[in-house]
Amino acid sequence: MLKIQQYIILTLCLFLIHESMVYAQTDEEIRKQYLEELKHLLRPHPDPETRPRDVFASFERLSFHDHTWDDWLERTGELPPNFDAMPSIPFLPNPLIIDEGGENRPVQTLSQWEEQRGQIKQQIKYYITGNFPRPPENMDINVLDERVENGVKIELVELRFGDDGKAKLTLEVITPPGEGPFPVFMSQWNHRGWAQIAVRRGYIGVLYAGADVKDDTKYYQELYPDYDWSTLMARAWGAHRAVDYLYTLDSVDKSKIALTGHSRNAQLSLLAAAFDDRITALISSSGGTGGETPYRYTDERYELESIDLLLSIRPQWFHPRLRFFEGREHKLPVDQNSLMALIAPNALLLSTSIRESGANHWGIEENYRALTEVYEFLGAPEKLGILSRDGGHGVEARDLEAYMDWLDIQFGRSSESWENKLYYDYSFEDWKSQSGEEINPYDYAVVPENQSVLSASGGTEIDSTEDWVQKTDDIREKIDWVLGDKPPGVSASPVEGLSNRQDYVNSFLRRPQVSNGRVEYIAPYNALGDHVHGALYYPADEDGRMITRENGTLPVVIYLHRYSNLGFDARVTSLFEDILSGGMAVLAMDLIGYGTRIEEGSQFYERYPRWSKLGNMVADTRAAVDALESLEFIDHEKIYLTGYALGGTAGLLTAAMDERIAATAVMSAFTPLRYASKHVEGVRAFSHLNGGLLPRLGFFAGHEARIPVDFPEILSAIAPRPLMVVAPELDRHADLENVTRAMEQAGTVYELFEASENLRFKTPRQFTAFTNHPLFARPSSTQHEDIVNWLFELADK
Repeated sequence: MLKIQQYIILTLCLFLIHESMVYAQTDEEIRKQYLEELKHLLRPHPDPETRPRDVFASFERLSFHDHTWDDWLERTGELPPNFDAMPSIPFLPNPLIIDEGGENRPVQTLSQWEEQRGQIKQQIKYYITGNFPRPPENMDINVLDERVENGVKIELVELRFGDDGKAKLTLEVITPPGEGPFPVFMSQWNHRGWAQIAVRRGYIGVLYAGADVKDDTKYYQELYPDYDWSTLMARAWGAHRAVDYLYTLDSVDKSKIALTGHSRNAQLSLLAAAFDDRITALISSSGGTGGETPYRYTDERYELESIDLLLSIRPQWFHPRLRFFEGREHKLPVDQNSLMALIAPNALLLSTSIRESGANHWGIEENYRALTEVYEFLGAPEKLGILSRDGGHGVEARDLEAYMDWLDIQFGRSSESWENKLYYDYSFEDWKSQSGEEINPYDYAVVPENQSVLSASGGTEIDSTEDWVQKTDDIREKIDWVLGDKPPGVSASPVEGLSNRQDYVNSFLRRPQVSNGRVEYIAPYNALGDHVHGALYYPADEDGRMITRENGTLPVVIYLHRYSNLGFDARVTSLFEDILSGGMAVLAMDLIGYGTRIEEGSQFYERYPRWSKLGNMVADTRAAVDALESLEFIDHEKIYLTGYALGGTAGLLTAAMDERIAATAVMSAFTPLRYASKHVEGVRAFSHLNGGLLPRLGFFAGHEARIPVDFPEILSAIAPRPLMVVAPELDRHADLENVTRAMEQAGTVYELFEASENLRFKTPRQFTAFTNHPLFARPSSTQHEDIVNWLFELADK
């Protein structure tokens, strides 16, 4: 009997070993397969063979060891993680949750926080920065030059450290007159003008050679070859060595050492402060992706540098392992709020322009809101600040003086207060208080997952177009309810002609500049709807004269933009030119909360608490149709809609509500909400995020099956008019299986109208994207060509 038991146990052990080996092989095969696909999906470097070992250039070697990303893959044998085995975190990861996506244990004590902080540091090193050396035990200090100007001492200092003092760091130290000790304002070599202002404000100004114009840190990778650190982490490590020196000076107030940087220098400054508590204040100025903007809010539907774009043109900035997460940002266990949580409770200021091309301002404010929880937990909410500038990427003296004002407050040198002004200052709970709305989701019936859109009351099924038209009226009533209570108003006066007048904010927005046409404006006092500007692009000859079709008119496409600070931006130039080349016009406008209308959107719910921002977008789009119908050269029977991401969502809702839209084409526009998978944001994307697009849906969070209207019905309400939906297979914001089911449901209605040919559905195997970046195209992406060609077919009928 014992031998039988031993045999059974041995057999079981061998079986488990075999199964684990099979699983390991399967896991490796999955990862290899994903890597091969990823190589085809990512952008190639424009000229990989000519990357110099010169940190001044953006197009540089990956590292001391590797020329390119492919070289790194070959040398290390690295594979992407098995993303299926990783938890999905579609929202920003919560630094105060231990093992998020697993056990989900809350951080409740300071000792737990220290343990969690250590875990976050390890994850940041693994995925973003690489490992870096411990502080050197030796440091030689040499004052290369010293002079006095108007009582201010200016020193050029060289630090030598490491083996035989081969590593160096050059500093310029500018000390104001007086006894001290002084607070310190430290930045990179190219920010001397910043330091000059700081010195006048009573700070020691310190500039260190860790910037493009002068970079002593570019040799650190070679001097410390056993570490896989990135260029920006090497520069951050250089900042740590500058702090080592400051700690030797009696003139320095060690409790008041501030570091700041702009653009890529902001990115490295964040890394420096996250890994060195001696930096007691940090100002991150326009760091963009890898700076103030979380990676989760940097993909192409937000119109800024995605992980792929950033690491294809500047592969040396971050660890190459980060590139695996292009299109899978929701699988990253950490994000920029995690990195910044390491700075707490030291002072931190996030600064960016609300209309900056390299930033997602809503995402930055979401980052700020997430960080407030950490600072409040640590008892230092006043140490966290945000400064929202206007203009472009650069900063001016007025901005720098504001930075100094904030530092004075943080260092106890000023009794002034600081206003953390937000432009997307929205929460669902605040909206409920403002609106006074209370909706009980149990008042709404559960809609079964597989219920047909053709289902009628009493369990019958609609089998005639007449009956469907009646149901469409019911769907539209429900859409209208979800969009909110539109305040009573009047229509705009008919457009009498086009104008050259435009919003002055356009002067620092990157608008499309077409080479095969002209742009004029429908503008106040001759506007779309309630005083909204519209830009009409049309085909024109060399003299700027409009080129119409033979019948003297032009079909027109209303373009609705993505989630973009810039509204409709220069990235859609190629789309507009392609549409114009087919003898069609394009009308574009900024949606509420974007581009020229950010300020207008910031107080939307204080002004219209029972309406919704998407309701406003639909109203403005319908007003655009009104305006177009008053122009004689527009073909009123061929007014089309196209949109990407947010614009696609607004376009579907508009087309469902307004039969004047002759055809609609959208990309990455939706995922059904009732039975959304865990890897997408689901209903909260509309009710809790993005400044609150459809607040009423927030009452259905946790009760999604009771949502009164969802995308299967919205799509079906457009029938039988032509509809094209492009849903990339690798769009992490959508559940492709549910999207496909929604299209199949809509297909049954098109069949009812015997108009199946009017419904097009494409699922290219690519990440979410609509138009190529001006510099780099994805090699396997069809981008917008399918949509443009389909619109040409319709216009030519």
